[in-house]
Amino acid sequence: MVHPTTSNVSEVESAFDPFHHAHISHIDDKIETDEKDSSLGYTNSAIEENASPMDDFGKPADTKWNRLLTFLEVKQNHVAGHSGARSEDVMESFLFNDDLKPVEEARRVWDWKNYVFFWISGSFNVNTWQISATGLQMGLSWGLSWVTIWIGYISVAVFVCLGSRIGNFYHISFPISSRISFGIYFSLWVVLNRVFMAVIWFSTMVYIMGQTIQLMLIAIFGTDLPVRIKNTIGDTQPITTFEFMCFMIAWGVTLPFMWVPVHNLKYLFLVKSVIVPFAAFGFLIWTLVKFDGKVAVGSLSSFHPTGSLLGWNFIRSVMSAMDNFSTLILNAPDFSRFGKTAKSSVYSQLFILPLMYAIIAIIGIITTASAYTEYHENYWSPLDVLTRFLDHQTAGNKAGVFLIALAFCIAQLGTNIASNSISAGTDMTALLPKFINIRRGSYICAVISLAICPWNLMTSSSRFTTVLAAYATFLSSIAGVVSSDYFLVRKGYVRLLHCYTNKPGSLYMYGKYGTNWRAVVAYILALGLNFPGFIAEVSTAEVKVNENGRKIFYLNYYVGYLASFLFYFVLCYFWPIEGTRPNTKITDFKAFREVWVEVENFDEKRRIFLETGEEGEYDEYNDEYVFDESSENDNSSTSDEVNRIESEVVDLKA
Repeated sequence: MVHPTTSNVSEVESAFDPFHHAHISHIDDKIETDEKDSSLGYTNSAIEENASPMDDFGKPADTKWNRLLTFLEVKQNHVAGHSGARSEDVMESFLFNDDLKPVEEARRVWDWKNYVFFWISGSFNVNTWQISATGLQMGLSWGLSWVTIWIGYISVAVFVCLGSRIGNFYHISFPISSRISFGIYFSLWVVLNRVFMAVIWFSTMVYIMGQTIQLMLIAIFGTDLPVRIKNTIGDTQPITTFEFMCFMIAWGVTLPFMWVPVHNLKYLFLVKSVIVPFAAFGFLIWTLVKFDGKVAVGSLSSFHPTGSLLGWNFIRSVMSAMDNFSTLILNAPDFSRFGKTAKSSVYSQLFILPLMYAIIAIIGIITTASAYTEYHENYWSPLDVLTRFLDHQTAGNKAGVFLIALAFCIAQLGTNIASNSISAGTDMTALLPKFINIRRGSYICAVISLAICPWNLMTSSSRFTTVLAAYATFLSSIAGVVSSDYFLVRKGYVRLLHCYTNKPGSLYMYGKYGTNWRAVVAYILALGLNFPGFIAEVSTAEVKVNENGRKIFYLNYYVGYLASFLFYFVLCYFWPIEGTRPNTKITDFKAFREVWVEVENFDEKRRIFLETGEEGEYDEYNDEYVFDESSENDNSSTSDEVNRIESEVVDLKA
């Protein structure tokens, strides 16, 4: 056995970080142990049988279990070239992986037109129709209902644009932006909240998609199809066997589309944005022609609210639009990070979002009001109206219902992929990235969604509105903290490399436990304001809550967002945090500035930062840290030399 020279080992030890230092020391000890064992007349194989399953270099041995784990691991591009083995442990993969790293220029392919198509695609779906009809269900006239939609979605557009900024300029996703404000470790709780909401919404959207499939099958096989298929579920659930079958078909149809990479989904949004609007306008025209252009004016409900009740119902209708978007406001960076330029996702979203949602809302409102003149029923879903069209089984009716239902099915598919499966997948990469990427996370979301039983959430418009408000209660308080941290406290200033390390010097570790207590306190305080009303609304038992508590809950998203926004700023004023804009007071609001950050070669820059603690020289004009190119080349050369020496050690061992 030939032993490597002392100079070689020292050279390796000086070049490697502590992990590699221990790695080489293990090689050295292993070689010496082999020599001693040989001199005693036996090999080390007997000892290895009782030892842990590791090979000579401290890597997992070739056992069935380790082969399975290796097979399940997500293969990362940034660790390619390491002898086919993954070089990081679970913690390292949590801190940095291909799905969470900043989006480089090659993948930033969305221009303003793609965001326009994205929101056209997102607005034309059954869920938007149902949101617009909640005002009608509360006794508002169709005119007032439309006004609430405009107010609600203009507010939504502002919040979405605010949430998009950090993703647009720094090219990072929501799980990373939450690390900045809440801390490296506590961000897991924040992400888990978002995952939970995404799974619930995914299941709900699949259920609505299943209803469109029901209509298509009934249009083909007749209105008695649900009766011909025996209901084996019984009366224990508000769903029949036929409806459950359609739900599972919708679930299965969704699965293949989760395989498409995020940056290529723009083609799906394009197709949807072309097909679905024609179907929606066609449905409106068909309804008006069918009922001779008659539209019910005034309230469509049996009761007519006045005074303060009318005012609060108006507010609740506005908030239904806000609550519907509580998840998308939070994870806006997941899509804005793919923008080509700093303005790609700003004006396009600010103007097109309220416009498109107002258009689909008025289509839904007028269609419902027109159908009311014939059926004298205030339907809150377009699918209910289409179902009534099939009361007359003519060839034209069946063909029209089938085509419109097919278009709505495509609408639900596109919206669900964009709003829920991608969001859940992106967030899950922050929870267990060693084994989960965006694609796998999307499929995990789909599997878990089967346990949600969404038919219990969709029994009525009031139940649906309550569920929306429950989502917003938790997510609004998170969004307010993230926004306050970026705009007021940091004033657009982020040290990107610190987002991907848990070393003590990281600005976003906030101490030993990786938690920014100011953010947690602000989140809990804001949550507490909404909580009494939340309990009263969702509880099945009689809960006595002050009327003011209920009214605060009616304003849930505004209250949660603005309260956490202000609480966090005040806490940071009295207990300042590190990593804010240099030489700037927290009250100097004019100091806010954003700079487009280039993240090419980010893997290499992060490696240098972890090894040396250097993040480059601060460029005050461009407001970023810049590496000296020669320094990068020197470090790259050092890395090549280290790899060469490691190879020599392996050869010597052999």
